[in-house]
Amino acid sequence: MRLDKFLCTTLGITRREAGKILKDKMVEVNGEIVKSSSLKITDDCDVEFNGRSLKLTGPQYYMLNKPSGFVCSHIDDFNPTVFVLLDIVSPEKLHVAGRLDGDTTGLVLLTDDGQWSHRITSPRHVCEKTYYVEVADPLEESAIELFANGVELRGEKELTRPAKLEILGEREALITITEGKYHQVKRMFAAIGNKVEALHRERIGAVELDEELEPGEYRELTAEEIASFMK
Repeated sequence: MRLDKFLCTTLGITRREAGKILKDKMVEVNGEIVKSSSLKITDDCDVEFNGRSLKLTGPQYYMLNKPSGFVCSHIDDFNPTVFVLLDIVSPEKLHVAGRLDGDTTGLVLLTDDGQWSHRITSPRHVCEKTYYVEVADPLEESAIELFANGVELRGEKELTRPAKLEILGEREALITITEGKYHQVKRMFAAIGNKVEALHRERIGAVELDEELEPGEYRELTAEEIASFMK
């Protein structure tokens, strides 16, 4: 593969833009600055752009421990996006498989594989999501049955799907849902007269948030984690 095509593929840029960064001496191949766009790149070549290694890769899959205050979109006029946390080439190629609100923290999955993320987000596929929640008022045992039977959300014609509520303390619980309506967990607690004070996603399907990841940190998913959504 020609070097300019390699740069276009890995950086998501045009051939003209590739020619410019080569002219500006921003590309190294095997430790040497290269300006020739026609140089042939083979599998054993080490290509760097601005000191960052470039590789031809297949689909990408990451888990991120989302901090509060970041939004799950590429562009926002008021808040930073989760994509600025990624130190990777062309993060704009990725999308979030199951968004979180700006003030909600925890597990976010990011990928450029649309079919894979569809298995997570489509209502046709029952994908469990578990959240740790803190609420304003003491929780009553009756909430367990209410959530298991489905609750009526304001503006919705149908009840929510059955949800599992595990009460951990007076004002804290785990809730597992299998759908992703707008602000669903917050609206479910509002429907039973309570208010969510803090919300943290711990699990999507069989994938649990890596406890070693600090807020804002991320890692690639393992092959087993990726495959778990295709079973």
